Amino acid sequence: MYGCALQHFRSAEVPRLFAAAGFDYLFLDAEHTSFDLETMHDMVAAAAQTGITPLVRSGELLYSLVARVLDIGAQGVIFPRVECPDQLAEAISWTRFPPHGKRGFGVMAPVLDYEPRNFPEIVEHLNANTLVVVQFETKLAIERCDKLLDVPGVDVAMIGPSDLSISLGVPGQFDSPVLTDAAMRIVEACGRRGIVAGVQCRNRSQGIEWLERGMRFIGTGSEHSLLLEKAQETVAALRNARQSPGTAKH
Repeated sequence: MYGCALQHFRSAEVPRLFAAAGFDYLFLDAEHTSFDLETMHDMVAAAAQTGITPLVRSGELLYSLVARVLDIGAQGVIFPRVECPDQLAEAISWTRFPPHGKRGFGVMAPVLDYEPRNFPEIVEHLNANTLVVVQFETKLAIERCDKLLDVPGVDVAMIGPSDLSISLGVPGQFDSPVLTDAAMRIVEACGRRGIVAGVQCRNRSQGIEWLERGMRFIGTGSEHSLLLEKAQETVAALRNARQSPGTAKH
């Protein structure tokens, strides 16, 4: 699956644009941004209506934060900075209704398109179709990866290269063997358990490199970085064209 982060632009048009571009998922970043719940509600709804999977990265492992984004229609949660297996197990329980978890029932009617559905149908569907993504962002998390990945309910293990590089003592060195080795440890551990390995990259070239190393859940940049990159390419092409011999001058 290929996706992109949404961190700055408070517009429901961005999810529609991502869907038109062909991304499989987007994740709204509630950890590092100023998005409020109403903004996320609008963007989650736009994503669901256009067929791209809306995920939300929770600001922290807190029931009220997780439950509310799921009730407005998020189809999965990204748990950041996870290091403790017991804490992870508790957090995953918030994404499932009993008997498989502790999620309270508060699904909003728009999530169901106002269709009449009974409780057993809703519970069964959401229990089976809510994605759990766990981020590995510290040296301690890597050291505990086997215990963390053995917690039932983990669908995707996603490397957070920025924080992980800092924790490993190689800040911003995304091609460092220290970072690569740590990430490959996750890829191998996931492979033994049937869990999807993923990574959030800063650009397309990094995404391709990690895809070749076995990652299958690839996040590439964010909406503002993609816009800036394309804008810079366009301006550079126009300036080069103007300076090329034979270009008409006015």
